[in-house]
Amino acid sequence: MLSGINIFYFRYNCYNHTVRFINYSFTNLQLPIFYIENYDPSEKTMVLSEENSRHIIQVLRMQAKEPLHLTDGKGTLLTVAITEAHKKHCRVQVTATAYSAKQAPEITIAISPLKNINRFEWFIEKATELGIAQIVPLVCARTEKQKIRMDRMRSILVSAMLQSRQQWLPALCEPTGFLDYIHNNKFVYTRKKYIAHCNEGDKSFPCYQNISSVILIGPEGDFAANEIDMAIKAGCTPVTLGHTRLRTETAGVVAATLLRLG
Repeated sequence: MLSGINIFYFRYNCYNHTVRFINYSFTNLQLPIFYIENYDPSEKTMVLSEENSRHIIQVLRMQAKEPLHLTDGKGTLLTVAITEAHKKHCRVQVTATAYSAKQAPEITIAISPLKNINRFEWFIEKATELGIAQIVPLVCARTEKQKIRMDRMRSILVSAMLQSRQQWLPALCEPTGFLDYIHNNKFVYTRKKYIAHCNEGDKSFPCYQNISSVILIGPEGDFAANEIDMAIKAGCTPVTLGHTRLRTETAGVVAATLLRLG
């Protein structure tokens, strides 16, 4: 962190033609943070990608010796100093390394992709900000859009992780069929499983517990009746997310909030 930073500038008053000297003092400014896909602990210097280099040098106007943060999305946070301020291949030197373990509980949201992809992108951004561990695009019987651009989705995940200053990037699975997913070992061995659906019946709210959990969120036409039956037989507890009918992406965020934060 930076501390004791002073910024000076002059303000000109066009009405009385006076110049005022302004001194602002900032403390505990957060360093800019960038994502790197891979980090080798044995390397003490590294050349950043052209995209990161351009943003650091041309957009932020950073110069040699200035510090910034890097994360690999796997818990590592590096403090580095710029040694070569090049707009295409900025070189930095590692000055400090820290590691953050994943925050419990680890929550998985298995949610149907949406025909309006902007709404699905909004969901994965907010889920990332909330600290969700894994997102599974769940292809259900009534899912209208079964393919998504994984590269764009991962880009949104990275941006949301950096914006919320986290060191863990959520895992984003390839679109997976409903039946395949509930028979997947990771799902089977998850300690707490929920399915949120709109059918009548005895349902409670999903509640915060400090254990790994997964919740299934269906498409806007809801799950098919046989999907609900299969999920319950696979160990899912039926839950409600409120007294109003929610859009799929809203349901995903409500579920993430309840299970992640309580």
